[in-house]
Amino acid sequence: MRIFFEKINEKDRGFTLVETLVATSILSVAILSMLVVLSKNITNTNYAKRKIIASYLAQEGVEYLRNMRDTYVLYNATSSQVGWDAFKTNLTDVGSDCQDTVNGCYVGDLAAGAYTNPSQPMINIPVPACGASCPTMSYDSSTGKYGYVGASSGFIRKIWITRPSLNEVKVFSRVSWTQGTLNYNMVFSESLYNWVE
Repeated sequence: MRIFFEKINEKDRGFTLVETLVATSILSVAILSMLVVLSKNITNTNYAKRKIIASYLAQEGVEYLRNMRDTYVLYNATSSQVGWDAFKTNLTDVGSDCQDTVNGCYVGDLAAGAYTNPSQPMINIPVPACGASCPTMSYDSSTGKYGYVGASSGFIRKIWITRPSLNEVKVFSRVSWTQGTLNYNMVFSESLYNWVE
């Protein structure tokens, strides 16, 4: 009986089952790692987008009250002091009471044709009290504006004021939102003064 031994050329060797499993495992780990990184990047991008929108909405809340102050002070026929006092009264009325730091108030929408005095439209913007909770802002895709008409945006804006002195009103505007399981908020503040003598 003859036994033939063939010399196996190194070039002709194939992968063994173990080598195939190891290579497949390494490839799977690499692909899963890339998917995790991509998923995290998408989440971070969405967070950055919502944070930018929240910062604009918070600044807008301050701007509404600044424009309201300017309208009251500049367009009051009697005097700037009477306009300043009317501005402060509008924010502290029973219906709005923006001085309530717990509940606060919000800048409401003004329906078309609701201007009672077209030369001073900012005076007529409602500033209702939030009560237990401020309403969720909406996004109107036809106009590209945030307000309280349209699809829910998930953002809640609360405005409140403090009055450090007779001629100063400090305005706070907080926008909060939930993303995933986390809650976020952004607060802007600015001091408004009775700057016309």
